Amino acid sequence: MAMRNGVAAAGGMGSGGGVSGGGPPPAPSSGMGTGNILRKIPTVSASYDNETHTGSRSSAINSSQPKFIRPDMVDVPAQQAAGSTLPLVLTRKKGDEEDTNYNPFEHRKVDHPTSDLETLVHLLKGSLGSGILAMPMAFLNAGLWFGLIATFAVGALCTYCVHILVKCAHILCRRRKIPMMGFADVAEQAFLDGPPSLNRWSRFIRFMVNVFLVLDLIGCCCIYLVFVGTNVKAVLDEYMDEPLNIRLWIVIVTCPLLVMCLVRNLKFLTPFSMIANILMFVGIVITFVYIFDDLPAPEERDGIVDAVQWPLFFGTVIFALEGIGVVMSLENDMKNPSHFIGCPSVLNFGMSVVIALYTLVGFFGYLKYGSETQGSVTLNLPKEDKLAQSVKLMIALAIFFTFTLQFYVPVSIIWKGISHKISEERKNISEYALRIALVILCGGIAVALPNLGPFISLIGAVCLSTLGMIIPSVIELAVYREEPGYGRFKWRLWKDIGLIIFGIVGFVTGLYVSILEFHAEFSGSHIGDNAS
Repeated sequence: MAMRNGVAAAGGMGSGGGVSGGGPPPAPSSGMGTGNILRKIPTVSASYDNETHTGSRSSAINSSQPKFIRPDMVDVPAQQAAGSTLPLVLTRKKGDEEDTNYNPFEHRKVDHPTSDLETLVHLLKGSLGSGILAMPMAFLNAGLWFGLIATFAVGALCTYCVHILVKCAHILCRRRKIPMMGFADVAEQAFLDGPPSLNRWSRFIRFMVNVFLVLDLIGCCCIYLVFVGTNVKAVLDEYMDEPLNIRLWIVIVTCPLLVMCLVRNLKFLTPFSMIANILMFVGIVITFVYIFDDLPAPEERDGIVDAVQWPLFFGTVIFALEGIGVVMSLENDMKNPSHFIGCPSVLNFGMSVVIALYTLVGFFGYLKYGSETQGSVTLNLPKEDKLAQSVKLMIALAIFFTFTLQFYVPVSIIWKGISHKISEERKNISEYALRIALVILCGGIAVALPNLGPFISLIGAVCLSTLGMIIPSVIELAVYREEPGYGRFKWRLWKDIGLIIFGIVGFVTGLYVSILEFHAEFSGSHIGDNAS
């Protein structure tokens, strides 16, 4: 999901200045003995006054501590960084335990903190995007009853992995006395706090988190272009003597975005977001009316399909449900962050609603249209019906406006990683060039792969199985290694290994089957057509 209908806090591809990507931190200052150095493990931390806990930077830092300065904590917006945009990499003794007396939530400085209800609304708003329209297709690749059970199972798994990430972030915040962290910050800090063999990979894991976030979000933008082009074509083909090719429609849709995506201030995009939300809501409600009209009996649909199609189901569902890229942003902005996880919690309630709605649409959408189910359920609506045509155009326009918001995030991540290498007088033109190049890239990919089904499955399986399952599990293994430990019989270790294996299997099979599906689509068939 990676916030399909909103904007996530942007992380950075890397920082200029003191840190080189993938390598170990610089050597400590010469004032420390060799034995003392060997007993230290570097860690990312902000230099806050630990005595007063005011959240502001200390004016003086013990010069005997080895340190180097990163230009910014790129995963946390400057206005949210609790008064600090210059976190330090300090040292930590092995065996250091979480400081239970330090409460990071008390030291967060957020200009406009969100209440539990507001956070819930943001979570629902970000989750109920275009992914919900692909859920009937997910059930097509699973079967009516298997899809019902598996959607709840995958949804519960995604929610649990979010719990893992946020819980580890809270532990690291207390351990390092940092008010808040972004996704990539948590991954980097976990590797720095983990076994020595992981320390040198801390910058690499940060880089990989940001790379997969960018790939996920760029992939979503490509899917948006295919979605808009397909729905516009479905309507206008009824009024044209010679229908245009879908690839030409994607090019037409991309052209105005070249101008719209030059807007760098989110404030000017807010009205488009409001319009998109209204259009999406109205369109989905009307789509429900069509779905529930004259439903066939469940016996007319396959209860379970051939296992060769399951990876497509997995990729589609995790694409629709996974919000791992934005949860830290939502949690960091909360007035009461402790209410985000736990039982009951904002996350549990919000994800329960999301999973229920997605399952509802998937189940009844597949029950209604069966083997004719398309990549977006709107494409199954009657072609000649004027109301159905208006629904397609409304949702297409909503996704079109959402593109600019979704596009803002990968641009911010990439720009923060390269801006320090560009001279001041060339920064404006360089940023505009980057924006135009990325829009053209998205348009080119969408033109090359103009099919919603395998595209959605590909992004979900590759990017979100990595971000949503594999990386959170690795983070937990690193954070819990010494304190508080893996538990009795090392159950946490075996559980995380299971999640990692499940994520890798989903990654590999989803990638493989999506590629086969693209090939099958180009040859005019379907990957399940030859299944026994």
